[in-house]
Amino acid sequence: MNFANIYKNSIEQPQAFWDGEAKLIDWQQPYSKVLDYSKPPFTQWFIGGKTNLCHNAVDRWVATQGDKAALIAISTETGTEKIYSFKKLQAEVSRMAAIMQTLGVGKGDRVLIYMPMIAEAAFAMLACARIGAIHSVVFGGFAAHSLATRIEDAQPKLIVSADAGSRGGKPIPYKPLLDEAITLSAHKPGKVLLVNRNLAPMNLVEGRDVDYAALRAQHLDSQVPVTWLESNEPSYILYTSGTTGKPKGVQRDVGGYAVALASSMRHIFCGNPGETYFATSDIGWVVGHSYIVYGPLIAGMATIMYEGLPTMPDAGIWWSIVEKYRVTRMFSAPTAVRVLKKQPQEFMQKYDLSSLKTLYLAGEPLDETTSAWISDALGVPIIDNYWQTETGWPILSVAKGLEDMPTKLGSPGVPIPGFNVKLFNETTGEECGANEKGVVMIEGPLPPGCMQTVYGDDARYVSTYWSVLNGKHVYSTFDWGIRDAEGYYFILGRTDDVINVAGHRLGTREIEESISSHANVSEVAVVGVEDKLKGQVAVAFVILKNPAAANTAQAQQALEKEIMGVVDRQLGAVARPARVYFIAQLPKTRSGKLLRRSIQAICEGRDPGDMSSIEDPTSLNQIEGALSS
Repeated sequence: MNFANIYKNSIEQPQAFWDGEAKLIDWQQPYSKVLDYSKPPFTQWFIGGKTNLCHNAVDRWVATQGDKAALIAISTETGTEKIYSFKKLQAEVSRMAAIMQTLGVGKGDRVLIYMPMIAEAAFAMLACARIGAIHSVVFGGFAAHSLATRIEDAQPKLIVSADAGSRGGKPIPYKPLLDEAITLSAHKPGKVLLVNRNLAPMNLVEGRDVDYAALRAQHLDSQVPVTWLESNEPSYILYTSGTTGKPKGVQRDVGGYAVALASSMRHIFCGNPGETYFATSDIGWVVGHSYIVYGPLIAGMATIMYEGLPTMPDAGIWWSIVEKYRVTRMFSAPTAVRVLKKQPQEFMQKYDLSSLKTLYLAGEPLDETTSAWISDALGVPIIDNYWQTETGWPILSVAKGLEDMPTKLGSPGVPIPGFNVKLFNETTGEECGANEKGVVMIEGPLPPGCMQTVYGDDARYVSTYWSVLNGKHVYSTFDWGIRDAEGYYFILGRTDDVINVAGHRLGTREIEESISSHANVSEVAVVGVEDKLKGQVAVAFVILKNPAAANTAQAQQALEKEIMGVVDRQLGAVARPARVYFIAQLPKTRSGKLLRRSIQAICEGRDPGDMSSIEDPTSLNQIEGALSS
């Protein structure tokens, strides 16, 4: 059966399709019904079935893969590497689970994890899954206010944290931020479990703070049985930014998520037991949940957990890991590839990368230049994929495990089985035809693995995601897209990043793509800036491949005119930026996400907002300096 038929069956006969996929995981108790969509948009999958994420990720592999690598924890920040086999991982997770139970955590309790990229963070996630607790991972280093809002919303019984993380060889103290966040929060956790890495001093709060190492020593021989959960019980909460300023707690289930990850690991990521998977993200983001911790382990693969920069101790570090651990599948982001593109290529060429079969990229639109460069450099296929925190796994990609379909530069691919993707005209509500721009939406029911609701707020789930088009029961991704005649999608950017120039609605991503095609442009960010005459105008900030080409005011003016001409030719004069500024660095988070709204705020003379997750604060000064020059 070819991909088109498989996809059609998944949409027209979802119960039969997902009944087949559910066989990829272990069930302690069979489900009585595959799908319940009697209360749309709320969806239940595998009703009555009992399973457990930790069992499927760890326990079920001990018999056949027990002595093989499961978790490979590497920190170039501390110069440490440690391999945990499936047996050792099971033992460590049982110890962590026993500690949590000793601290009063049980089924349904929330545990907030505020950790660097160390093995104990994965132990904590898996231990929660083992005992039926609900974990909420918060990106390590978030400012106290951001952390406090998540503590208040999740109301954890326990917080698991560490003395510090490290970035570029510099310790980032977590404990003072955590203490301040708890002070700010109306909810106070019963206990705080702390991993002491001896990177920063810690002041322990008597009666609340407990030491992980001491408790671990007491539970070395503890064996905690799996708590079997009904498929639709919640597994975790992961917060994502909301337009109201209050973060949305994306709530995920157990059974549907396990099945979706098992399915995606087989059909999209083509992973096999005994192989090694390397995702370069962070457990504070959804990629870390799905494709650092749960997904690869559910597939019986070894997974690499990496703490460090892609350029330290040099730009070859990732490739040295690929060689050493015979990585077969790698998952990263276009931003990271652009960083590496600036480095000498010999850092890549000196390593044996013959084990690597595919590089997957996601997190932001992948431009053709970046895709072509890394594909040529590695000599392996580059598979783009598009998804969201809310979906938990790819909406669009090319499922090579089902059919060897071609990729298209600039496109993440086609809808993955289970996702009934449509494009709708935002104004008329009509479905778009080929090559017509619209909003990417998904008709219900959402497939397994997607969010169940906004934690504690069903009404917000409905109003935010399902109420965009009156009379149509569709989930909005809030992303613009185009579908070509062959069914491949091209993502053009967020609908809330749209610029309205004199009544013309323009996606920032479209303008960025155009500017990126200029031979001397390395990176670009386009934002909409308030304009009294036109409502908004586009303003571009550009990093040049050869900065010397703009070393005088006259040269800058000439280059700015050149770039404007490129946009004129490709998109028309209406899309031409009002200004093009040349800078050396764009403001990004430590995970590589471009801080567009902060750039826009600076351009409009407003407060850029919470900058706690920014990679380099001086990058904001460059924006300010460019505007004042």
